[in-house]
Amino acid sequence: MRISTQMMYDQNLRGVTNAQSSWLASGEQLASGNRVNRPSDDPIAASQAVVLSQAQVQNSQYQLARTFANQKVSLEENVLSQVVTAVISAQGKIVNANNASLSDSDRASLATDLEGTRNQILNLANSTDGNGRYIFAGYKTEQPPFEDTETGVVYRGGDSTITQQVDSARSMVIGHPGSQIFNTISGYAKPEPDGSASETNIFEMFDSAIAALKKPLESLTDSELDAVNKTNRGLGNALDNILSVRAELGTQMAELTKLDELGSERALGQKSQMTTLTGVDWSAAISDYLMQKDALQASYKTFSDMQGMSLFQLNR
Repeated sequence: MRISTQMMYDQNLRGVTNAQSSWLASGEQLASGNRVNRPSDDPIAASQAVVLSQAQVQNSQYQLARTFANQKVSLEENVLSQVVTAVISAQGKIVNANNASLSDSDRASLATDLEGTRNQILNLANSTDGNGRYIFAGYKTEQPPFEDTETGVVYRGGDSTITQQVDSARSMVIGHPGSQIFNTISGYAKPEPDGSASETNIFEMFDSAIAALKKPLESLTDSELDAVNKTNRGLGNALDNILSVRAELGTQMAELTKLDELGSERALGQKSQMTTLTGVDWSAAISDYLMQKDALQASYKTFSDMQGMSLFQLNR
């Protein structure tokens, strides 16, 4: 086999090129901090890293979803706490209204107070979040859920709860429709003494008592006389229902905190696993970088020396 000067040149040039590629690859690992920068570096690790990266993105999305859910649940709980305070205050006024010594003027004053409380609760029921969406409207968040008409307060919102996927295997209610809070009583509600249907609409409870208190006592019918007592029982039932919703919200906030802690631990584990798969061993990478640098310098020297030589010189 004949060895030409051109063949020697090509061989040495390939040595320089290969040494340069190895040196640049080592430098890329140091610059990026990753041992695997492309699939060809480690096909198995690269494929596993893709799957792990998708899991990291999913975990991050659930973390964002939990932040949104916690804001929604906290806001609803805050509003309902104000509703509870208002209902308890109204109960006190209703109990006072049963005092037989009250004059018609006193009863009218109580009716005015109850109207204020009723309107306060209506305003809370039409509360919005920071983006102008109505909290208790279900999925119909663009319009007020409760409308005060001549015949009473009418619910215009949706009847479905708002749910949010907060983890891979957990979907949570983050928004209750107003019909479930202000127009519902629990299954443990106290029944009416005469066996009639219990009032469920909190605004109708107020309206019936207010109407009775505005009339002179001597002109009231038997049903109007009992309206205040029925409202007292109704507000107790409504309060129990609202408190059960608040208890559910409190449980959900506690669960979201636990899920956040679990998500943070999962993120740390995934980060550690990704480092194991693709992260660079700094000691080995620095040592390899220096070795490849020396090899490249040696190949440059060899190439330079071979440039000035020919087969005739080698055969001397």
